[in-house]
Amino acid sequence: MKNLLLTLLFAATVTQLYAQSDFRQWAQTPPMGWNSWDAYGPTITEPEVKANADYMAANLKSYGWQYVVVDIRWFVENDKAGGYNQTDPRYVLDEYGRYLPAVNRFPSAAGGKGFKPLADYVHGKGLKFGIHIMRGVPKEAVAKKLPIKGTSVTADQIYTTAMQCEWLRDNYTVVADKPGAQEYYNSIMDLYASWGVDFIKIDDLSRPYHQAEIELIRKAIDRTGRPIVLSTSPGETPVSKAEHVSTHANMWRMVDDVWDTWPHLTHLMKVAEPWYAYIKPGTWPDCDMIPLGRISIRGERGKDRQTRLTQDEQVSLMTFFTIFRSPLMFGGDLPSLDPFTTSLLTNKAVLAMHRESTDVRQLFQRDGKVAVTSRNPKTGERYLALFNISDSKEPATVSVNLAELGVGKQARVTNLWTGKSLGKAETTFSVTLPAHASGLYSIR
Repeated sequence: MKNLLLTLLFAATVTQLYAQSDFRQWAQTPPMGWNSWDAYGPTITEPEVKANADYMAANLKSYGWQYVVVDIRWFVENDKAGGYNQTDPRYVLDEYGRYLPAVNRFPSAAGGKGFKPLADYVHGKGLKFGIHIMRGVPKEAVAKKLPIKGTSVTADQIYTTAMQCEWLRDNYTVVADKPGAQEYYNSIMDLYASWGVDFIKIDDLSRPYHQAEIELIRKAIDRTGRPIVLSTSPGETPVSKAEHVSTHANMWRMVDDVWDTWPHLTHLMKVAEPWYAYIKPGTWPDCDMIPLGRISIRGERGKDRQTRLTQDEQVSLMTFFTIFRSPLMFGGDLPSLDPFTTSLLTNKAVLAMHRESTDVRQLFQRDGKVAVTSRNPKTGERYLALFNISDSKEPATVSVNLAELGVGKQARVTNLWTGKSLGKAETTFSVTLPAHASGLYSIR
């Protein structure tokens, strides 16, 4: 018996050490997938998740899209579009104060099965399954003094009302040094691992920056031994915490929600400036979801619509997200995809840049003009994204000296979106762009 216990202890220790040293391996390239928030807000249902998973498997998986993520409040039976029902929400919890899927929205969760049947369905398509949660411990678990699994501690002994989320009042802050605090996060991560969760987005974590709870979460995920990608949300994540977040999370939001208006993108470009140095395999500054296609079917912002961004603005958004190597989480309803939006999600050359490039850096952002570059170590090519972000009605010429890209005085230029050769550039490369338009190029 003693030898068996030692063996089990050793195995558990090895698993934990492996997880702690290897969580970056779970996202060596920026994660790509679909998230229910932009289209369905807190009201997504199981049939709608399956419909989006089916579409991804049939049409997008071969291009690298793989995560299917159920966003906020899947544990509320009576939530609403256009915000949240905070008047009389009906929460679903287990006996240990852990949220469970609302069966009226996710019928396969009946009988305490949780999200395992839905995760199995997604996995059966060759995809990965993710969920969203809020930081902290449920208020209802505190009020009912529910036990924390594996301890003699109850939920009312690990919480504080300080720093409670301002915009959604479901949970209280967990006091990290209280007995039972780590065990509570362990218990929920154990549950999610048992369901087969591959990705977890945790909200109200980055602004303000809840360092102590982030550390609890990192430890809790590590000890499961399951490769669960961790996404912290929303932004703006403080740049002063860049080193900490990059050693605890696979991706973190730089801004609040990005919606389908042009100022959201220009604000993102500005906020992203200090984050280029932290674009590394396994740890990714996150531009937020992609608000293209059909959104707000039952969303938070506005009515059911096609994205309000013009086609030039949509290309600019995708150009920035891909050259910046942000995680790509599409927010529109996949079964409603139109040909133009599909073309932005399935361009092999652009996605190869997103997947394979290194040394992403901004050359300049001034006078309404932006230039970002990277390189492909496999092919030797340089990538260059040029943007006219001004609101002027007059087109603007954006120029870059080839020497800034590390290429000779003469280079061949290809439009990455169209595949069209643009011939040779000598000394400098220039392009004239209308307002809000962009260009993305391969330079050899």
